[in-house]
Amino acid sequence: MRRMFLPCCLAAVIGAGAASAKGPRFYDDDPIARAPESQDASGAQPIGISLLYEYTFNLFATANHKPSNTRAGNVNTIDEVPDSGWFTNRIGGGSFSEADLVRGGIMGRPPAPEKWVVTREKSAGTNPGFTARDANGETWFLEFDSPDRPEGESGAIQIATRIFWALGYNQVELFVTTFDPQKAEIDPKATLRRPSGARTPLTRKDLEEVLERAARNADGIYRASAGRLLSGKVLGPFRYAGTRPDDPNDLVPHQHRRELRALRVFGAWTNMVDLKAGNTLDELEERPNGRSIVKHYLQDVGSTFGMANHPHEWDMGWEYFFEMGPTKRRLKTFGFGLSPWQTVPYTEYDSVGHFEGNEFDPTTWRPQTPTTPYMEMRADDAFWAARRVAAFTDDMIRAAVHTAQFTDAAAERHMASVLIERRDKILRAYLPALNPVLNPRLDASGTLQFDNAAVDARVAASPASYRSTWLRFDNATERTETIGVASSASTTIAAPRELPSRAGEYVAVDISAESGAHQSWQQPVRAYFRRTPSGWALAGLDRQP
Repeated sequence: MRRMFLPCCLAAVIGAGAASAKGPRFYDDDPIARAPESQDASGAQPIGISLLYEYTFNLFATANHKPSNTRAGNVNTIDEVPDSGWFTNRIGGGSFSEADLVRGGIMGRPPAPEKWVVTREKSAGTNPGFTARDANGETWFLEFDSPDRPEGESGAIQIATRIFWALGYNQVELFVTTFDPQKAEIDPKATLRRPSGARTPLTRKDLEEVLERAARNADGIYRASAGRLLSGKVLGPFRYAGTRPDDPNDLVPHQHRRELRALRVFGAWTNMVDLKAGNTLDELEERPNGRSIVKHYLQDVGSTFGMANHPHEWDMGWEYFFEMGPTKRRLKTFGFGLSPWQTVPYTEYDSVGHFEGNEFDPTTWRPQTPTTPYMEMRADDAFWAARRVAAFTDDMIRAAVHTAQFTDAAAERHMASVLIERRDKILRAYLPALNPVLNPRLDASGTLQFDNAAVDARVAASPASYRSTWLRFDNATERTETIGVASSASTTIAAPRELPSRAGEYVAVDISAESGAHQSWQQPVRAYFRRTPSGWALAGLDRQP
């Protein structure tokens, strides 16, 4: 995986005495667009993670974790996350459309609800559901809405699945469908695990007991969310720290994967409070070359938009399950020491959970329990995540919400408006927090152009000026020699005339900005360009030391 994983592996290399042959800083194929996964992972075996252990460890150990300030270990040389079995670049890439967002990760046909054959009970989660085959013989995981949240759970997961797929995460294919008990059968081989642990045949009474806990339409038909069965071998959840020992391609500790750190931002935006291993899934996927890789899914993103809250719970997103400080304050004041979540004026809809944007603060948002990537997130990780949130236009957000198929138009408008408001707060919090220079381009004539992510998102004013310091860069030794300095009031700067001209030579340029409102913009972003026969190509970018 070359230098991309150097921050995480350097200590081991030095310890082995193998650091004597230092290679060049950049290679001809930099920046890579996809992380190499060349090893066969077919030996990976299913694992399980105890929910009680995970919750306890995260609340009392992870919550006290001291961040290492380690740069994300899976970024390429231009500080981006390449595609992999974990992540695929989608929104923000230039060609991503509203239609792409609405379609999401759906590749196949929807379920055929004319007939259902129930095959197994639901094995995880609190909402009622079971596994069943549709009229086409395809297997689906059905999950129903609770009576106090009709359309809520099924709508939330439709919206969240499309958002997280657009952000780059692998998602199970999901549809809104219907279930008519009159057209349902029970597979003769279907069983149910009883409280004693024994498995006995699934009966019609068992089916009715599941449906008693589900929201039913006036015509006796149930609305459900249907998730397509994955085609590969299911390996269980992934951990949010360390690596998977039976996956030879899993080299970067998960707490140092940028896409997992970014869940602190994406989770805050959608109020995805249930960040736990039990809501993830690893699948062994066979590739055309005969090798298998482990593909990593955010399996269940339905604990979003306040849907994890019970009707009389309002603290989700504000505090961990347990925090000593707020608990002591409430005990000392006999409950009169109010926490912020106790005074939030929520607008209530049956199909929307406790979800608001007016009091929302992305920097203080809390999931139910912290994860190590959550604690390890740096400013450059948050900046990367906020740029992807910024790529969602108002129309895109409204289109995503419309896929929930809410019957209440007011609930749909409310959900979209809160997402837009929370998006804007995330942009204001994270885009101006460090030098937001982005996408540097150097043309053959020596004109440098770049973008300012914070200014483009309208969360910061243009700086008074930009300053560029130009350097010759030796790719073998990493030595630099100053060529010149140039300034501009715009995002276009003319380079000094003394730029290298031979193919294969490199130049580095430090770009900073003078902004009275944002002192951090004085810390330069360094861009590296490689001379090619046709001009200059961006080879590297350093944003945060």
